[in-house]
Amino acid sequence: MTENSHGRRGRPPNQALGQTIIDAASELFVEMGFQATTLDKVAQRAKVSKLSIYRHFENKEALFGAAIAAHCQQFAPLTLVEGLEGSAEDQLLVVGASLLRTLLSPDVRSVDAMIMADKTNQKSLSKQFHEAGAAHVIAQIEALLCQLHAKSALMVPHPHQSARLFAALFKGSDLLSIARFDEARADDDDVIASYCRSAVAMFIAAHCLGGKAGG
Repeated sequence: MTENSHGRRGRPPNQALGQTIIDAASELFVEMGFQATTLDKVAQRAKVSKLSIYRHFENKEALFGAAIAAHCQQFAPLTLVEGLEGSAEDQLLVVGASLLRTLLSPDVRSVDAMIMADKTNQKSLSKQFHEAGAAHVIAQIEALLCQLHAKSALMVPHPHQSARLFAALFKGSDLLSIARFDEARADDDDVIASYCRSAVAMFIAAHCLGGKAGG
């Protein structure tokens, strides 16, 4: 029986054990890539039986999805835009800096590199990574832009498109390529803050009310 043909069975899954399995799988996916990571190796790393894995996850693809979701929630939590205060510029600076630091984190860059290196499963893995990461973040940014629009702080008639544009300003930062050969520069607080100010100023200029963003 193949890894992909198993379903969940036996007693209900244990949440703590499930997290242990996800943690072990995450390490192996980054270290070895999706193709070379087997459930036998995950079981060995997690110090559990293979049957325990199948009690929690239907197959390796489902385990990868859970690992990706855990990574994305760690660096882009559900509360990304909650509790924000200040002007539209202040709020967007906080979100932009958080997003850029997420993209620059070694774990996120490692997962991205692993997916790009796996030509066999690249499309399906990229889809899972997008849905758990980028799509989740864009939805949160969209919600924030809707709030700013409702308060007349910004003019955002098409919040989803504007949220994608905002995310692209940070996903397209040259700091992501610089981080490959000069991590110290890419991790410099002043460099990151300067980039965020420029990106947010450009975004606000395209969405301001009467030439000036509201508070």
